[in-house]
Amino acid sequence: MVANGIGNSIANGPDIFGTDDDPELVRDALPFGLKTMESLLQTVPRHRGLLLTACKGFTEYAAAFVQMEADRVESGDYARATEMRERALKLYLRARDYGLRGLALRNKGIGRQLELDPAAATARIPLRDVPMLYWTAAAWGSAISLGKDRAELLADLPAVRALIERGLVLDEAYDGGAIHEAMIILEALPPAMGGSPDRARAHFERAIALSKGARASPYVTMAQSVSVLTQNRGEFDRLLHQALAVDPDRDPTQRLATLVLQRRARMLLQREDDLFLDADTTKSEEHR
Repeated sequence: MVANGIGNSIANGPDIFGTDDDPELVRDALPFGLKTMESLLQTVPRHRGLLLTACKGFTEYAAAFVQMEADRVESGDYARATEMRERALKLYLRARDYGLRGLALRNKGIGRQLELDPAAATARIPLRDVPMLYWTAAAWGSAISLGKDRAELLADLPAVRALIERGLVLDEAYDGGAIHEAMIILEALPPAMGGSPDRARAHFERAIALSKGARASPYVTMAQSVSVLTQNRGEFDRLLHQALAVDPDRDPTQRLATLVLQRRARMLLQREDDLFLDADTTKSEEHR
């Protein structure tokens, strides 16, 4: 009873991390919070709120504080960057497993069915499970993105796509268009893997509309995926400057995410010449 009570407080209480304006403070505090959740899940393993919060927490920690740090140090310490990406991959997979456990509470055996028949498996997921669906797919897709050289992870791509497509059917407006942002990443894959830059741009426009331009994430996602894939330097530069123009205080619930993503935007701009094959450093018309 005590564990359930604490779990409810953690899962349903105010988001003291997302509204913070100090990324370093959150980075240092999150591991303790994540391990606390794992300890509680040992006692109440079927606590839906804790499973969702653990899935989301490990995904966000890996993306914001492990994978991004790997990208930052890569040019000066490739071995360290490789080590950190391996750690991020493991954290994403841990998050995915919590998400799958959460989905299985209302959809028994869904993990196995996602391997065998993703479309049939996701068709069973109800509207109320969209948050669990989204964060499971986000963690799983992030792991695949980091592990492109691992056949066992690439084989899971149809499951991730089926989850995201089911999310669009159930609630395309979830979390200000977050599901459309996830589709941008999927559509940035090579055509042989089902990707399409044109469809990615359509999802980007929808994500901007649903978020009312108040989030930095669609701009950064589009720039680092599609703009780099298509080698569109002008678009890359324009999108990242739009991300930097977002006011972190416009949406307090997204304050931390905005600050972290703006750091990534600055880092990507610093690495721009490494990301594009042409030697032309001309910026887009808006920022010449």
